[in-house]
Amino acid sequence: MNSDLAQIWVYLSTRPLLWLTLTLAAYVIGETISVHFKRHALANPVVIAAGLLTLLLILTGTPYQSYFEGAQFVHFMLGPATVALAIPLYHNLGRVRRALVPMAVALFAGSVTAAVSAVGIAWLLGAPPEILASLAPKSVTAPIAMELAKSLGGIPSLTAVLVVATGIIGALMVTPLLNALRFKNYAARGFAAGVTSHGIGTARAFQVSELAGTFAGIAMGLNGALTSLIVLIWLALSG
Repeated sequence: MNSDLAQIWVYLSTRPLLWLTLTLAAYVIGETISVHFKRHALANPVVIAAGLLTLLLILTGTPYQSYFEGAQFVHFMLGPATVALAIPLYHNLGRVRRALVPMAVALFAGSVTAAVSAVGIAWLLGAPPEILASLAPKSVTAPIAMELAKSLGGIPSLTAVLVVATGIIGALMVTPLLNALRFKNYAARGFAAGVTSHGIGTARAFQVSELAGTFAGIAMGLNGALTSLIVLIWLALSG
């Protein structure tokens, strides 16, 4: 019986649709658990889904490349999803115009701090140049971050892992931290989440407040644009 199951698994694991289906199923499980625990910060559906898939890959001995060949459609959709963040920006142009100066200051401070602090600490610890280049765009959404890492001479796959880790940590910390600081401006809360923890933080912000989620989405898009501009300037000056 175990031999038959093993043969069935070997057959199914080579079919790309399997990993796409399992990815979606893992997220549904994570979402169900998150709802059950009333959207508690620790019950983040992305964290749960990632944990379930990681465990499954380890138990089945499936290499990541095999998984990615099946689930890459999800990765492809990150691009259109990022572009779609222009919709909340359009719907909230009035609010954005009124808060343009503080948003610009917060965006620049957050973007620069996220990159410089990570790269600086890694440099002090003796990390090689390709690792530093992979770390620099870690607070930007994955499609942009991976391209930036490639342009800087980094390792795109490592950057993807760092992006996910940054998003998960940010999503877990943002609500408890801002609650502890008694910070009640949901537009500012969302903007902070979007700048520091991109898509995963934005998803968490939407769970807390629609206004927070809207500004998180705006921050994520603007942070990607600003970081790309900084990298282009850096490449032009260094090349």
